[in-house]
Amino acid sequence: MDKHLHVISFDVPLPANYGGVIDVFYKFKALAALGVKIHLHCFEYGRKEVPELAEICEEVFYYHRNTTRGYLFRRRPFIAVTRSSEQLVQRLLKDDYPILFEGLHTCYHLADERLMNRFKIVRTHNIEHDYYRSLAKVEKQVFKKYYFLNEAVKLQRFERTICNAQLVAAISKADSAYLDSKYPNVNHISAFHPNDKVEIAAGIGEFCLYHGSLEIGENNQAALHLIKNVFSKIDVPLIIAGNKPSQELKEAVSDNPNIEIRTNLNTQEIHQLIKDAQVNVLPTFQATGIKLKLLAALYMGRHCLVNSFMVENTGLEPLCRVEDTDKRFIQAVQSLFAEEFSISSRKKREVILNQRFCNTVNAKKLHSLIFDSEILRK
Repeated sequence: MDKHLHVISFDVPLPANYGGVIDVFYKFKALAALGVKIHLHCFEYGRKEVPELAEICEEVFYYHRNTTRGYLFRRRPFIAVTRSSEQLVQRLLKDDYPILFEGLHTCYHLADERLMNRFKIVRTHNIEHDYYRSLAKVEKQVFKKYYFLNEAVKLQRFERTICNAQLVAAISKADSAYLDSKYPNVNHISAFHPNDKVEIAAGIGEFCLYHGSLEIGENNQAALHLIKNVFSKIDVPLIIAGNKPSQELKEAVSDNPNIEIRTNLNTQEIHQLIKDAQVNVLPTFQATGIKLKLLAALYMGRHCLVNSFMVENTGLEPLCRVEDTDKRFIQAVQSLFAEEFSISSRKKREVILNQRFCNTVNAKKLHSLIFDSEILRK
């Protein structure tokens, strides 16, 4: 029998050029490769319809996301209430296929009584209320800080709707442990990504790289920290790659001739920078979910220098140089900048990444959890 799956995505998943949609796209692509017929439902709020999705999916539907400010005053989280659609529900009711909700963002209809007898899966990308509180900590604009804090309270309350799912697929071990303590049938399914194999360039690179969406508060904070506490104190070149840098970040860079910002880069250009860099420096101050940019650096880049927050509970600690003080970070940059990446380090990456982050392996695990479930067969 043909196997079908509804996938509700919080955004149009192509181009797959930021964390959340990367996991969404490469997940259903891997499931489709296993023969699953994907019925994709996308909430659209700026990205255009993508004809290429129809080549992978059985059906693709788009729904306008209404981001009217009035939704800020609803009891449910803004990220969820703005992704509601009666048209979506009516399409789901036309069959009895299982439904995959991508993130709490898409769970507005999870508790709908009309879907009570359906097999429903929630993919969690973060512990969202923790993530939003972390965003509030680094946000300097008063309105945005209030929004993040208010949304965190709503998300913590709304999270209980997960009880209406028959399966929860957590993206990280830490998230899985937290959710497993509160909800039934929680499984850890690692992040999906665009990399099939470890490909690391020979030789030694000529710069260090930090990359990420710079309009996100945590990335802006990390970039500023690298400038002020690490690279302003040494003569090692640093490229910061990402869109929409803050004025504060631009000014910090202008004071340091060894540092530059590159913006408006496409995915291929970012990947080339990751490959060309001698050291990918990726500190973070939020231990939430798993950072897909870390996986990209490990699959394509040479040395990877991080702090504990970036790798804790990911299983990726052995593949990175982990330092937590500015002094040790500086020393690590200087030593790694002159050190050729070894064959043994490459082999270690291949073993660990193939065991834990292979898209095919993880797709087979998710496929089994969905389609071999006793609940579904009943």
